[in-house]
Amino acid sequence: MSDRPFKVLGIQQIAVSGLDKNRLRTLWVDMLGLELSGSYQSESENVDEDIAVVGSGPLKVEVDLMQPLDPDKKPRVQTPPLNHVGLWVDDLEAAVAWLQTRGVRIAPGGIRKGASGFDICFIHPKADDEFPIAGEGVLIELVQAPREVRDALE
Repeated sequence: MSDRPFKVLGIQQIAVSGLDKNRLRTLWVDMLGLELSGSYQSESENVDEDIAVVGSGPLKVEVDLMQPLDPDKKPRVQTPPLNHVGLWVDDLEAAVAWLQTRGVRIAPGGIRKGASGFDICFIHPKADDEFPIAGEGVLIELVQAPREVRDALE
């Protein structure tokens, strides 16, 4: 569509999850060689995650290794194991406004700061009557690309 006021630039992250992030770290860090770059916890999101990275500079991609703080509470970050895919976008505010006016369901919380400090917003995995377009079971994170990422990927 030529009137789209934003562009998806590339993959910012994938988030994988399980009941024990140490098992995930064994594969992604110890076996595959990704580098740990940080961690994040949020009670409201019921998540405890380690942030691993592959690549460097503006082309670096995160692999978030997530486990729930409480496996009996929602959101259940451990289900599904491929929790979400994050996409760099060049204009997050324009993207969200444009998508919503065309029937895309945005998850509660709207635009906010994410674990890595970038503005983020999620496309809901399930459509509803009001917003008939969604991720068809996949949670999709839209991430505002900073200037260095936009320059590298545009």
